[in-house]
This record gives sequence, C-alpha cells and structure tokens, in this order.
Amino acid sequence: MATTVRPRSLAAIDNPAYQAFLTLRVGFVVAPILFGVDKFTNLLADWTTYLAPAIDRLVPGSASSAMLAVGVIEIVAGLIVAVRPKIGGYLVAAWLAGIIGNLLLLGDHYDVALRDFGLLLAALALARLATAFQPTHHAEQL
Repeated sequence: MATTVRPRSLAAIDNPAYQAFLTLRVGFVVAPILFGVDKFTNLLADWTTYLAPAIDRLVPGSASSAMLAVGVIEIVAGLIVAVRPKIGGYLVAAWLAGIIGNLLLLGDHYDVALRDFGLLLAALALARLATAFQPTHHAEQL
C-alpha cells in the first residue's frame, strides 16, 4: 500500500517526486490557459489551420467558432488542473488524445502530434502523482 505524502510538509518539498508533481501541475495549469486564451487572439498561430477538414465538417459553425470553443475548453481544463490535478490530469490527457487524432487526420503535422503525445504522457504522470500527493483530509484542501 502506497503512503500519501503530505504536500505541505518540509519532507515533501524536498521530495523529487513532489517537485515533479508541482512542475507538471504548474505547467498544465498555465499552458492550457494561455493556449486557450490565444484561440481568441491568434497571436501565436492561426489555429484554424490545425483543424482537420473532417472535424470541421462535424462541428457546427465555422472553423473560427470551433477554435473559440476549443479555447474555452482549454481554459476550463487548466482551471480544473489547478483545483483537482488528478481529475485535470486525466482530462488534459483525453483532450490531448483528441488533438492528436485531429492532427493525424489533418496530416502534415506529425511532429506536433508526436510532441502532443509526449504531453499526454506527462498529463498522465501528473494524474498519477496527484494521487500520491493529494491532501489526506478535506480541511487541508482549503
């Protein structure tokens, strides 16, 4: 039976596994929120070019409106990781699986799909580490 390490203890802070958990948690809060916000501004990329035509035909509205919905989902996913990293880690992993599927349908972006597969593995690692470092009492979550 695995023991639960209290995240606020000094021993946990010095624990490399806890440090990895914090690194992944911060990364999977910040990145989805930033990329989600960018779906509204298109400063980093024209996100509609990453939407496979087959997916675009499935969703109602334009590719631009689909990307706005994607942005909202990404922002929500980042917020869920912030408050419930175990659930959020699995949610982000599932979302990345969908993105990978879209990129494979699109073609020409296999490098991005491979990178996103690495991120999917990291999101799964976050979810597993969150199990070890979750607060042991409800009062500790406040």
